[in-house]
Formats: sequence, structure tokens, C-alpha cells
Amino acid sequence: MNTSTHDLLDRFAQTREAGKRHKDAAKAIGISEGQAIALHAGTSGRAIQATPLRGPWLELLQGLEACGPVLALTRNESTVHEKTGTYRNLSGSGHVALALGEEIDLRLFFNHWHAGFAVSEGASQSLQFFDKSGVAVHKVFARDATDRAAFQALIDKHADHGQVVAFVASESKPQPRPDGAIDASALSGAWAEMKDTHEFFSLLKKFDVERQQSFRLTEGAFTHRAAKSTLRDLLHEAAFDGTPIMVFVGSPGCIQIHSGPVQRIEPMEMHGMRWLNVLDPGFNLHLREDLVESVWVVRKPTSDGVVTSVEAFDVDGTLMAMFFGVRKPGKPELDAWRAIVEKVAPQGAAA
Repeated sequence: MNTSTHDLLDRFAQTREAGKRHKDAAKAIGISEGQAIALHAGTSGRAIQATPLRGPWLELLQGLEACGPVLALTRNESTVHEKTGTYRNLSGSGHVALALGEEIDLRLFFNHWHAGFAVSEGASQSLQFFDKSGVAVHKVFARDATDRAAFQALIDKHADHGQVVAFVASESKPQPRPDGAIDASALSGAWAEMKDTHEFFSLLKKFDVERQQSFRLTEGAFTHRAAKSTLRDLLHEAAFDGTPIMVFVGSPGCIQIHSGPVQRIEPMEMHGMRWLNVLDPGFNLHLREDLVESVWVVRKPTSDGVVTSVEAFDVDGTLMAMFFGVRKPGKPELDAWRAIVEKVAPQGAAA
């Protein structure tokens, strides 16, 4: 291990001791979170121990079922989504996979999974996965109810102690085409013909249009802007009347979903950051409310009727989170969810 590696490890440890999380500690010393974890592979005497893992990633995640309840964590730059439960019903083909358990509900895109590590830090044991630039795509933490022997056996099965993991600099986000280059009329026409919400991704690709851009170009017909305070109001209303909702949060390689009621909504201000939290047994959401730049109400036609979402974006145009009413295929949208959206984000009321 060279001097610069020792220096980075020391600086990372000092920043961790100051109370920063892995991601923020790594950023503070000028490296990615994945790089910071990779530096600990093969070290001894450090607070963090890391073991590189090998795939197949689907097989590894399927092995988690034997471990019982764990915490699944998916985050982006502004929002953290945590679900406690057992990984069940995992299946996939190629780079795409699904976890369709009652508690752990994931959409997985393995083409973005570059490296994985088993990480121990004190009593904490976790599996952590990163994309090629060292951004975390998904994490799994052992909990009190986890079968630790099964968890360790899974690590041992997929450990690759000799693996040297390298990361590359992150690529700049591609700029969307000018609005004038998009055939807005054809986009709106195709939108009106949708039969399933999943067709929306194909629609964006077909018209080479960015997500928020598509909202602007169909504003008034299928979308409208909402106030930045909408997310807080929405969660409070859902908690008050018990309407079950769906909360989607995505990373580059995973979308994690909560389906069910929310109960304890706790806004919090800390170190100049405003967090909007859901703190329920089995589900935690932590969203940087101060980073919300825009909120949209989006309506998509389907064969079961219109499906309504509320979508929040940060200052960089990154999708922070999406909210829906709980809905099963073949069933119409909940009237109670639609009433909440109309109450907290009526058309024309955006601030």
C-alpha cells in the first residue's frame, strides 16, 4: 500500500469520526464512495473492513432469502429509501431483474452494477454495490433479526479477495435537445394512446425527450406544475386518512419501491439541511426538502384508467422520488389517492 493510499485512508477515517456518512466523507476528501470502500479491501487494523465480491449479482441477491429480514437501501443524491424485509421472488433476464417480495420490491439494472463489497464497521455488516464511477446503486444491511451465519456464508460464497476494483471519473450528464427540436404534437398524441404506464419509457426514447422536458411539452394536457411544499402536504394527507401509497426512489442501477400506508411524517432541519422523513416500522424515507427544485403532477392514460403520479426533481434536474396511489394491474387508481393529489396540488396553484 503506497503513501497516498495510507493518507486517503487516514483522512477518510478522520472525516468519518467527525460524523460524516461514507458518501459525504468520501466527497470531503475528493474521491467517490466506491473508491473509499475499495481502499479498505485487504487492509487490517482499520475501523472498516471490505471484501470484494463477485457475481452473478442476481444469484447473490437470491441468496439473501436464507438470511431472513435485512434492510434494503437505495438512494440518489438527495433522497434515501430504506425497507426492512426478506428478499423474495427475484428473477431476471440479461441485465434486468425484479424483486417482487411483499416488503422488498426492486427494479434492478445490472448493466450499472460495476462492483460489490462486503463491508463491516463495528457491529454493522453490509453488502454495498457501486456503478463504474463509484456511486452507490444499492446496499443491504444486516439487522438484529438477520441470520448472521447465513449472511456470512453468502459473503464467503461470493468473496473474491484478489480482485482489484478500479473506478472511472463520472461522465457529465447529457443535455436534452432543445424543446423546439421535439415534435410536441406527436409526443402528446402518443402519450394519449398509452395503455400502460411502462410504455412511458419507450415514449421518451422514441421522441428522444428528457423526462421533465416531456412534462413541459405536454403541460396543461397531461401534466401540471405543483408547489415545492406538495410532497410534505401529500405525505401528511396520506398519513391522516390512511391512504396506501407507492414511493419510488432510484439510483443508477436500482429503483426501490414502498407500497402501503405511511404514518409518522417528521420534517427536520439539521446543519442547514431540511429533511422530510417518513419514520415507520419497515419503511424510512429521507428526502432533502431544501433541494426540491420542481414538482409535477403527471397523468398517464392506461387500459385501467388514468394513473396519477407526483414527481420531484432537484436543482440538477435529477428525479428525487415519485409518488403514486397503491394500485394493482387491472384495477383503477384509488379515488382516495386522486382526491389527495387534487387537494394538495390543484392545477394552476403552483408557487
